[in-house]
Amino acid sequence: MLYSLLQNSYFSVFLIIALGYMLGRIKIKGLSLDVSAVIFIALLFGHFGVTIPSSLGYFGLVLFIFTIGLQSGPGFFDSFKKNGKNLLMMALIIVVSAGAVGIGLAYLFGIDVPGVTGLIAGALTSTPGLAVAIDSTNSPLASIAYGIAYPFGVIGVILFVKFFPKMIGVDLQQEALRLDRQEKAAYPEVNFAVFRVKNPTVFDKSLAELQIRSMTGAVISRLIHEGTMVIPRAKTILREGDLVKAVGTDNSLNQLALFIGERTEIELPVDQDQVVESLLVTNKRMVDKILGSLDLSRAYHCNITRIRRSGIVLSPTPDLKLKFGDKVVVVGERKSVQEVGLLLGNNEKKLSDTDFFPIAMGIVLGILVGQLQISFSDSFSFSLGLTGGVLMTALVLSKLGKTGPILWSMSGMSNQLLRQLGLLLFLAEVGTSAGANLFATFQTYGLPYFLTGAVITIVPMIIAGLLGFYVFKIPILDLMGTIVGGMTSTPGLATVDSMTDSTAPSVAYATVYPVAMILLIVLIQVLALLG
Repeated sequence: MLYSLLQNSYFSVFLIIALGYMLGRIKIKGLSLDVSAVIFIALLFGHFGVTIPSSLGYFGLVLFIFTIGLQSGPGFFDSFKKNGKNLLMMALIIVVSAGAVGIGLAYLFGIDVPGVTGLIAGALTSTPGLAVAIDSTNSPLASIAYGIAYPFGVIGVILFVKFFPKMIGVDLQQEALRLDRQEKAAYPEVNFAVFRVKNPTVFDKSLAELQIRSMTGAVISRLIHEGTMVIPRAKTILREGDLVKAVGTDNSLNQLALFIGERTEIELPVDQDQVVESLLVTNKRMVDKILGSLDLSRAYHCNITRIRRSGIVLSPTPDLKLKFGDKVVVVGERKSVQEVGLLLGNNEKKLSDTDFFPIAMGIVLGILVGQLQISFSDSFSFSLGLTGGVLMTALVLSKLGKTGPILWSMSGMSNQLLRQLGLLLFLAEVGTSAGANLFATFQTYGLPYFLTGAVITIVPMIIAGLLGFYVFKIPILDLMGTIVGGMTSTPGLATVDSMTDSTAPSVAYATVYPVAMILLIVLIQVLALLG
């Protein structure tokens, strides 16, 4: 009965996932395999004849890669501008060192060209690389060598990224916290303060004349004149002794103190008809709108005092673009604030709802992009393939954010759920397919092929890890993503992703992966031509 149940792929895939989670929670000296343990269970099941349909694995792969691309898109382009040179250098180091090690060991063990191209593709777990190796050499030995090198290519990267931080004495969680503090430092904390107008140069002048926001960066949210609370507008006149409440960074509030008068400790009362509310941007038409273009102060007599986005409080500068899910703090009369709420959407349910049309359409576009053949000559052409096409499309769509009524974004919870589901399906299928022929191919072609593939997997990562950390001074989270991207290893990214909450590894992976894939294709074609 158990045998018949294991032949049911749906039963097997969820049993593999459940056992993988159980194994992943076991800690030895503080180390655990986490979600990557699924692939080891899958390898064992595959060895005993359990199979998972490849279509299920591809389904999981496109879900995982697409959600990674959506999450990483905005950061990818910023990262490319800041660190592109170093990250691309790392991709070059990984691919070239893999080629050098492969050629050296092929000479040592007497492995011919089809064998070494297949071993390099398998060691770097590159299916596009295998396709090029088969096409370039016209030999079945390329796929056999790939089959021998592939399982350790998967396992080796997972083990390396698990142990490398410990080897160099770095705590990934501490690094993630440090990076989070660094990112928040780039967006200084927004506070509020009350000022008394005492500078004669601003007496009897309107806020429009004084240009307070552009001069200081602070936003005036409320004003008391002769005991009466008013919501500031462009035509509001500042008079001697007025009390002003303003919101901004410490620096902008200090600038405002120099500009209009002195800071006080007075607490301004809130008029019963005036409210301060947090409103959610859930109206698609408001996404990517420039804050200044809304002119809420004139149109609704309300002021935006701060915006919270992904845990960071932003100052509401006129050139700031609104994003789906932004939490906007608005001050004004109750009825006016309600009208602003209708304008922005303020529908919390929409944040938890998942619109599947952008997901489905984005994946369709990604698969089509991956099918495109780019030819440079009669003898050299390549395509991005399934993974590359879906990833690049997701990155671009995420950066665009919105095209017409379509929002290319997902809530954090939805993204995490689909990403985890896709990852688990992919790992289960990859593991069982690799485990099916692991021992048979090893017995047929022996130790030299297996050792060559293992060394091609490990040596480039060691070289890249040491050079990246000690020479190029790449932060460890970026470096981890760079290494798995350079190795074109999706299971490796899954492992790193499970080790930290930071998005930095995913951004680095997305930056390096396409370049590494192209370099690997070029390397294999060059080796085939030289052979």
